[in-house]
Amino acid sequence: MTPKVISVGFGRTGTMSLRMALNQLGFGPCYHMEDVLQDMPNRTPQWNAALAGDADWEKIFHGFNSAVDWPVAAFWQELMVYYPEAKFILSSRSAESWYESISQTILAVLSAPDKWPDEQKEWLNMVHEVVVNRSLGGSMEKEAAIDAFRRHEASVQEIIPASRLLVFQAKYGWEPLCNFLGKPVPDEPYPRSNSRQEFFEIMAQNSGD
Repeated sequence: MTPKVISVGFGRTGTMSLRMALNQLGFGPCYHMEDVLQDMPNRTPQWNAALAGDADWEKIFHGFNSAVDWPVAAFWQELMVYYPEAKFILSSRSAESWYESISQTILAVLSAPDKWPDEQKEWLNMVHEVVVNRSLGGSMEKEAAIDAFRRHEASVQEIIPASRLLVFQAKYGWEPLCNFLGKPVPDEPYPRSNSRQEFFEIMAQNSGD
């Protein structure tokens, strides 16, 4: 099983909803950071190896037909080359609304390491490396983060061929996604998930508390 669809948008750009949509369209199981969180002892070392330049993509994505969210988005250039037949989605939203969301969720957690549960520390150290250092250029400050977000989106659109890439926002609904993937449009609303409250619920469920 090889990922046929890979989303390269940063976390908090509707990645959980997109995961649900891809599962519904027949591209599941879809890999997401939640999968890493739910199997931290096995999956965290895989991404630490990727950060060290020794990724085993076959092992990381074994059993998955698609992938979204971080850590995936931080390795989009490697994945574009490794999976030449895959289609890519740039999940997106306005830069200002993205920062408002991430600053109150992911960055709020990463900026308070003294509050990290012991069983999540290795995973959160990896997340910090992927999100802050590899994706945001080492800064969690608003202006720098928004600049990194915009540069990421520009690079993706410049480098990934247009024939392989869909720039997508959740508010667009099913039609552009289904047209891109060659699937019929479901007769139900596009999924909506992973509010800020849900984010912290997922964290708590996997903290061992």
